[in-house]
Amino acid sequence: MTHDERPGLCEQTRGSGARKPPPDQSVLIELIKVLAAHPGGLRRWSVMRAIRNERERAARDIPQKLEDEVERTFRRFCAESDDAKAHVAADAVFYRPREKAGEVWAVFPDRAKARLEADLAGIN
Repeated sequence: MTHDERPGLCEQTRGSGARKPPPDQSVLIELIKVLAAHPGGLRRWSVMRAIRNERERAARDIPQKLEDEVERTFRRFCAESDDAKAHVAADAVFYRPREKAGEVWAVFPDRAKARLEADLAGIN
């Protein structure tokens, strides 16, 4: 198993000593940034568009399965998700506002901030 294959570890960029977060953590950060700007939540479609637009602006890769990765990350860290086996409701970063109709996603700002700080501390 190489350094890059070990789960939970950062990948080292070629030609530099800089480290970047693993892909799933990168999507988590993008998802938090998009939803933090919309305290009432945002429709799934709008979240996907915002992440795609931000990646285009930053000249970052947009994989064909980007939406799958974003959806999987949201469900993994969502309070009401069956996929959130590792996260109890108290630890969840995301939720679906009950007062909103349709597929609306939202973030718990304090939990998201704490999660990002913990993840970034692990990178450095």
